[in-house]
Amino acid sequence: MKMSNMLMLTLRETPAEAEIESHKLMLRSGMIRKMASGVYNYMPLGLKVLKNIENIVREEMNNAGAQEFLASALLPSELWKESGRWEVFGPEMFKLNDRNEREFCLGPTHEEVFTDLARNEIKSYKQLPVNLYQIQTKYRDERRPRFGMIRSREFVMKDAYSFDKDYEGLDVSYNKMYEAYTKIFKRCNVECKAVAADSGAMGGSGSAEFMVKSEIGEDEVAFCKECDYAANIEKAPCTPEKEQEEELKDLSKVETPHAKTIDDLVKFFNTDSKGFVKTIIYKADDKVVAVMVRGDREVNETKVKNAVGAPVEFELADEKTVKTVTGAAVGFAGPIGIKVDYLFVDNEVTFMYNFIVGANETGYHFSNVNYGRDFEGTVGDFRNAVEGEKCPKCGKELTIARGIEVGHIFKLGTKYSESMGAYFVDENGENKPLIMGCYGIGINRTMAAVIEQHHDENGIVWPMSVAPYKVIVIPAVFKNEEQMKTAEKIYNEIRALGIEVLLDDRNERAGVKFKDADLIGIPVRITVGKKIGDGIVEFKLRKNDNVEEVALDSLIEKVKQELK
Repeated sequence: MKMSNMLMLTLRETPAEAEIESHKLMLRSGMIRKMASGVYNYMPLGLKVLKNIENIVREEMNNAGAQEFLASALLPSELWKESGRWEVFGPEMFKLNDRNEREFCLGPTHEEVFTDLARNEIKSYKQLPVNLYQIQTKYRDERRPRFGMIRSREFVMKDAYSFDKDYEGLDVSYNKMYEAYTKIFKRCNVECKAVAADSGAMGGSGSAEFMVKSEIGEDEVAFCKECDYAANIEKAPCTPEKEQEEELKDLSKVETPHAKTIDDLVKFFNTDSKGFVKTIIYKADDKVVAVMVRGDREVNETKVKNAVGAPVEFELADEKTVKTVTGAAVGFAGPIGIKVDYLFVDNEVTFMYNFIVGANETGYHFSNVNYGRDFEGTVGDFRNAVEGEKCPKCGKELTIARGIEVGHIFKLGTKYSESMGAYFVDENGENKPLIMGCYGIGINRTMAAVIEQHHDENGIVWPMSVAPYKVIVIPAVFKNEEQMKTAEKIYNEIRALGIEVLLDDRNERAGVKFKDADLIGIPVRITVGKKIGDGIVEFKLRKNDNVEEVALDSLIEKVKQELK
C-alpha cells in the first residue's frame, strides 16, 4: 500500500481522554477513532491488526477441531427467559423492542443461541463431540467504559461452545481449548498466564482466565511465588489467620459517640485493626445481607453473591436500609440483634477472641465479643486474599498483581442444556442433557494487551505476527528521482513475495516519515537515502536501535530471512 493513498492521520499530541498506553497509541497512530463513550471505529490500520489476530485465533480453533459459525447479534428475549438470564444479566444488557413490541437484546454473549442451535441439530450421541465458534461483535452497556479497548461497550469476541455426551468428553474439549489458547497468545506474542476464576453470570463449575499482568488491569490476581498456582482474587481461597487462644472475657457495651470507622475505633480503643470485626451490609435483590470480616480485611463481593445465589442486583445497602436492620446510624452495625436475611461470617472471625463490633445502637460498640457465645451465622470464606496469604496448593506465600483478562474458558456442564431442553439420545436409547463448555477471547482486548506489552517512547512495537504491515520502505527525499524509483522497485519486489509492505511516498521530510513509521510500529524499515548511488540502503528493525547498511542485491533475501 502506498501511504499517499491511505486514510491515515497520526497525532503528535495525546488526546485528553486517553488514560493508558494502548489507548493513547491506538488513537495517535490512527488505528481507532472514538464515536461515543466506549464505542470506536476501526480505521484501516487498526482493522488490519484486528484481522491478523482473528486469523491466528481462527487457525488455532480450526486446528483444535472447532467449526466456525456465525449467529445473529440481535437476540429474542424468549431464549434468555428460558435459561433464566433475561433478568439475571442485569442493566449491562442492551434491550429493545421491535415494531410489534417483541423484546430483543443486542447479544452480550451467546450461550442461549448456541444451546438453541444444538437442541435443534444434535439428536444422537453419534453426532458428538461438537465444538462451534464464531468471531462477532458483542454489546454490553458498561456503567463506566474506560481504557479504550480494555472496557468498551461494543467489542469483538471469539466465543466457542463445546457439546459432549459426558463429563469425560467435556474434560477433553476443555483441555483442547486450553492448549489452543496457549498457542494463540504465544503466536500473538502476549505473555499471559491461566488463572483459576469465578464463573460469574456464565454459570458452570470449572473456569480459567488467561491474564496479562498489567498495572492498569481491572482484575487482581493471586500468584504463588513458588508453584504454578494462580487465581483471580474473586476466586482465590483464603487461609484463616488463627489467633492464640485466650480466655473469654465478659461482653461489655462501650460508648463510642464519635467513632464510626475502623481508623476512629483504633484510636479510641488504642489497639490495631486486627482487634475489630466490621459488619458490612448489602442489598441482594429483595434480601438484606450482612457480612463480617476482620477489621483489616476486605469483603469479597463475588464470594458473597455466590453464597446468596447470584442475585440480579447486588449493592451496598443505603442509609435507610442500614437503620432498618440495625436500629442505628451507619458505622455502628454489628451481629448481635441484627435483623437481616443472611449473616455471613468469614471463617477467620471464628478464630478470634474478645474482639470489638458495632452494638446496633448509635454511639456504642461491644467489646469482648466471641463467635458462638454471643452470636452465630453462616461461616465461610468471604474475604479477599492478601499479599503473603498462604498458597492453597503448596503453602508458600502468594503475591497479588493486577491483570487484564484476554481469554476465559468455562465448564458449563448442564446449566443451559437442562434449562433449555437440549437433550440427545445416548447409546442406551435414553435422553440425556448435552454437556457444555464455553470459551471466549476478546479480540480487540488482545490487540490492546499486545500494545501494553510492546511499546516504547516512540510508539507501538508490533510483533511480526500481528503487525498491520511487515515492512515499510521510505525514500528519504521525495524530490530525488533515483531514491523514489528505487524505493518503488523494492516495494514491488517485496509485494511480489506476498509480504504486506508500505511505501511512504508522501511529500514529507524524512524525519516525519521515520516518526510515523515508529509510531505505527512497522517491524522492518528500509530507508533509501544518499548511498543509493553506491547500491546501499539502510535496514532497521523497530524493536531495536541498530541501523544496518545492506547492499541492494542482498536486500530481498535479508527481508525474507527476517520475516521467516
